[in-house]
Amino acid sequence: MTRPLRGVRSVAVLGIASLALTACGGSESDAGAESSPSESSSATAAGDGTLTIGSLLPQTGSLAFLGPPEFAGVQLAINDINAAGGYNGTDVAYQESDSGDTTTDIASQSVQRLLSGNADAIVGAASSGVSFNVIDAITGAGVVHFSPANTSPDFTDYDDNGLYFRTAPSDVLQGRVMGELLLQDGHLDVSLLTLDDPYGSGLAENITSTLEEGGGTVVSNTVFNPDSPTYDAAVAEVVEAQPEALVVIGFAQTIQIVQALIAQGVGPDTLPLYFVDGNLADYSGDFAPGTLEGTKGTLPGAATSDEFRTRLLEVDPALTDFSYAPESYDATVLIALAAKAAGDDSGTAIAEQLPAVSEGGTKCTTYEECSTLLDSDEDIDYDGFSGPVEFDENGDPTEATIGVYQYGPENTYTNVDYIEGSL
Repeated sequence: MTRPLRGVRSVAVLGIASLALTACGGSESDAGAESSPSESSSATAAGDGTLTIGSLLPQTGSLAFLGPPEFAGVQLAINDINAAGGYNGTDVAYQESDSGDTTTDIASQSVQRLLSGNADAIVGAASSGVSFNVIDAITGAGVVHFSPANTSPDFTDYDDNGLYFRTAPSDVLQGRVMGELLLQDGHLDVSLLTLDDPYGSGLAENITSTLEEGGGTVVSNTVFNPDSPTYDAAVAEVVEAQPEALVVIGFAQTIQIVQALIAQGVGPDTLPLYFVDGNLADYSGDFAPGTLEGTKGTLPGAATSDEFRTRLLEVDPALTDFSYAPESYDATVLIALAAKAAGDDSGTAIAEQLPAVSEGGTKCTTYEECSTLLDSDEDIDYDGFSGPVEFDENGDPTEATIGVYQYGPENTYTNVDYIEGSL
């Protein structure tokens, strides 16, 4: 396909290394707007002396590839917490559960089991759409809802009784980095293929605003149903728009989308392709070698140390991807530290202490080290494997790192840059 290369003729590229961001909140999703926690009659749960943490992470569904590193991160944190004495002199109780995706009711069923099991905090979900489906049930029960991977901007202003937190940054940041990356690469006429959920819409909005600020244009934004049997019609709209580059915002549907792009003559070898965290995955078993070579993508998170990867592999030797494992680990450790600081394992007590244990005190990097400081009545500032963690009044991290990645001939990705930003 012949495309006018407007980006090549323009010099409207913003400095990617000079990000300075401000947080913004989107509108509530339909799934989350049915009832708000403020309308719930649930009573605040009281701590029973045993800290119980549940995980609500994908074992099945379109984000199942993210489940193994997230489960490993939580489990490793539980192991470290209990090896350091646990909470209140006893081991932290841990319950795993599957979040599924938005096409099923698995998450709601899992949440009910976790709440029935006296969970004080729930780590998950990975999908923003899934979290919107269960946030009212969790926070309405007085339980902390702590996601390691939710990035939808709509959570920032959500009415969650002060019980929702996340270690992943809002897509205000990832969208800004993706927009800057497109501009840096000289692409000003860009198409988006956007998953129809809060995650997709949030990323699309922030990519679009950054492009427009830099003189670019989204020439088409095709919103697709994740349950669609084919994506031929969506790809046909991209072909008609004649973009200089295409950003695919989705999950496992990406495999079918790439196949449809190739079938319609606009595969990654002719149309520069960009992925986001929801579809930045290992495709070595899905496509012929070289199919995705040169494709770029973004993923929240700082570099994962070799030491941390080695320890995660001791938990799950089958791990091949480590996305959101640091965020899952840190979420779990922060919950336990907040309970210890409060002297109370109830969800509301934990939530009140989460900001305090993450900023302003003596720096510490392990549960054992931080716990010892708390025993001496020290104010602590936990910095974990995902980097410095400090929460604003909405439970959002105030600073974060976005990695930029590129695919090689084996259809696997490697890091090419890390971009730090504030929210």
